[in-house]
Amino acid sequence: LVAVSQGNAQVALAFQFLHEVVKVLKSYFGDFNEDSIRNNFVLIYELLDEVLDYGYPQNCSADVLKMYITQEGNRKAAAERAQNSGVTIQATGAISWRKDGIKYRKNELFIDVVENCNLLMSSKGTILRNDVSGAIMVKCYLSGTPECKFGLNDKLLLDNEAKMKKSNVRRAGSGIEIDDVSFHQCVKLGKFDMDRTISFVPPDGEFQLMTYRITENVNLPFRVLPVVKELGRTRLEINIKVKSMFTFKLFATNVVMKIPLPKNTAVANVSAASGKCRYEPEQQGIIWKLRRFPGDTEYFMSGEVEMMSTMGDKAWSRPPITMDFQVPMFAASGLHVRFLKVFEKSNYQTIKWVRYITKAGQYQHRI
Repeated sequence: LVAVSQGNAQVALAFQFLHEVVKVLKSYFGDFNEDSIRNNFVLIYELLDEVLDYGYPQNCSADVLKMYITQEGNRKAAAERAQNSGVTIQATGAISWRKDGIKYRKNELFIDVVENCNLLMSSKGTILRNDVSGAIMVKCYLSGTPECKFGLNDKLLLDNEAKMKKSNVRRAGSGIEIDDVSFHQCVKLGKFDMDRTISFVPPDGEFQLMTYRITENVNLPFRVLPVVKELGRTRLEINIKVKSMFTFKLFATNVVMKIPLPKNTAVANVSAASGKCRYEPEQQGIIWKLRRFPGDTEYFMSGEVEMMSTMGDKAWSRPPITMDFQVPMFAASGLHVRFLKVFEKSNYQTIKWVRYITKAGQYQHRI
């Protein structure tokens, strides 16, 4: 996609608009590629006519657009007029992302804190890069037009509360510093700037409420201790120890570790105390898989590698060991939801769920 402007337009607005247009098109016909554009040419023109007016972005909400731009287009005139009147209110109202009259027999709100932990460790055990990229996903099945409010263990929020209570006593390490925060349009930014609480009227269904990044005091889920010795030009000795750093009450799932080997590897005899471990030539390394990895536990893997003798080859570059994993109910950043409240004029009872999961981003250890 390309955006063209006659004047000095705001660049961030143009980029954001292009991303939103792609999201709208994907919500209509799935994949966004050359074939889908050819097959949906008329629909794309109709959508562009609605999302942009005289060069100004208007409405990029897929849920609202689907109320009156359908792929079938078979509706009665009366139904069309009724829907269009509702769309006008929705497009021009203060809450364009949520329509009126939503009803559920069971009112539930799910909040999932999903974090990707990134690590680059040197061969000497020094941390070169360590940060967490997180997202808070919300599934909303609430009736009416509720307002939700929740707070995190944000350092600034805890400091503000301590000042209000005229107390300087705050537990060390209890607050975290959140960087690069980005919110969904439903969040009241003025409220967040004032007291660091997140207030919003949620869209119906599933959406991404916010993204963030944390660079300090990250709790590493795993520690890798590799020892790789080159015995002459044709042999390698490998010993790997992996330790889970989270509490014994939790466990990681689908742990996969890739230990790279030289291209001229001929035979690799490997064994592991737990899980499945074998040399896979197509991936040029040893793949060690553990379906379940309990907390506060160590596992070992060892192996001997024989290489073909070659002439004139470059020295082995020693690529890093990479890990993939998932740790349910664990937040590497230390972030947690301190409170979650739902306000609605009918005062119905709400079932609230908060879940945490940490996944591997780029989790690498040099050897």
